[in-house]
Amino acid sequence: MTTSAAPLDLLLLPTWLVPVEPAGVVLKEHGLGIRDGCIAFIGPRAAALKLAAKEVRELPGMLLSPGLVNAHGHAAMSLFRGLADDLPLMTWLEKHIWPAEAKWVDEAFVRDGTNLAIAEQLKGGITCFCDMYFYPKVASDCVHNSGMRAQIAMPILDFPIPGASSADEALRQAIELFGDLKHHPRIKIAFGPHAPYTVSDANLEKIRVVAEELDATIHMHVHETAFEVQQAVEQTGERPLARLGRLGLLGPRFQAVHMTQISEDDLALLIESNTSVIHCPESNLKLASGFCPVERLWQAGVNVAIGTDGAASNNDLDLLGETRTAAMLAKAVAGSATALDAHRALRMATLNGARAMGLESQIGSLEVGKAADMVAFDLSGLAQQPIYDPVSQLIYATGRDCVKHLWVAGKPLLDDRQLTRMDEQQLTATAIAWGQRISGHSE
Repeated sequence: MTTSAAPLDLLLLPTWLVPVEPAGVVLKEHGLGIRDGCIAFIGPRAAALKLAAKEVRELPGMLLSPGLVNAHGHAAMSLFRGLADDLPLMTWLEKHIWPAEAKWVDEAFVRDGTNLAIAEQLKGGITCFCDMYFYPKVASDCVHNSGMRAQIAMPILDFPIPGASSADEALRQAIELFGDLKHHPRIKIAFGPHAPYTVSDANLEKIRVVAEELDATIHMHVHETAFEVQQAVEQTGERPLARLGRLGLLGPRFQAVHMTQISEDDLALLIESNTSVIHCPESNLKLASGFCPVERLWQAGVNVAIGTDGAASNNDLDLLGETRTAAMLAKAVAGSATALDAHRALRMATLNGARAMGLESQIGSLEVGKAADMVAFDLSGLAQQPIYDPVSQLIYATGRDCVKHLWVAGKPLLDDRQLTRMDEQQLTATAIAWGQRISGHSE
């Protein structure tokens, strides 16, 4: 159906249209119309061609889906990509990443690293991402200028961080930024207590109160490793998730990132509180952090989204590749080849991420009235043939190099694989210059 008789701004005619909602549906030879940045029409090609449209684009051999949603990452850490590989999590953090951050991270670092990450994500089919890093005001400026959509989480720790001398200052900055961007159409500010082992009960209480008042989301690393959970139990007699539940943080606005360790009590808490879990399989694999039991969570009704984590621990921001890894890993962990099938994997990378961020009424599926955040994947290549189920082919046989076009709120940010608002050569040169500076001073 179409919402009014006014001409469409753009009519897209792909070979396959995968709305994600309703689940498991593939529409062949359908059209999608956009007006004022929103989806105004979805229907058969014949009906679509009868509509007035300012522009019509044929997308032969392409699958049109909702834009991918990267539900966890540290965008500016792209400039630390490959800096300290093949190390355990705490060694990686304490001996390499935290010292490098103390030395190098300033507003210029965050600006250049975030722009690099935005460009990489757009070229990989990601229309919305969650960022949790220092100088969030700088990151939000980058998102604003790029045309992308994002949730920006202000990191809060018990000790000073780049850009904030205390937890109270970080919280104050987050509240201020939340107020400044409250009506921004594409940016949502969240609170990002780093992890249970870096934030005290007192500071978590403050965050909970403010988040409740503002109806804001909370984004936090939780149960990333067995060591984290074991240490907490030894020191306090309480598992970190149980502690967060006791403090009243869990709920539909809470995003628990990693969750590789889940007991029966943890699962009951997640279900009861309607907390979302953000799964980061490749980072967890690379740092040997453990396996999130995705199928178990899904069957229990927990909302599971997917994130790449930062490029310093992944080492790419390739959500399509991440989703393939998630689907494969889910099968191995569950001991079942039917676990996390291709259609559910795509849902995890789109609508579930939107739901975790509280954006499911705006993005995550192709439905009339929602924002036109979409990506066209080219499935016409040799390596994608023959095509029996285009969604299976997308998840299991397609790489991010097949991303052809991308729109956010109806605006083209990637056209025929070319960024429309960002200078790829300049971004590459800037990243190389940072790498030379950092490596030259770290020997």
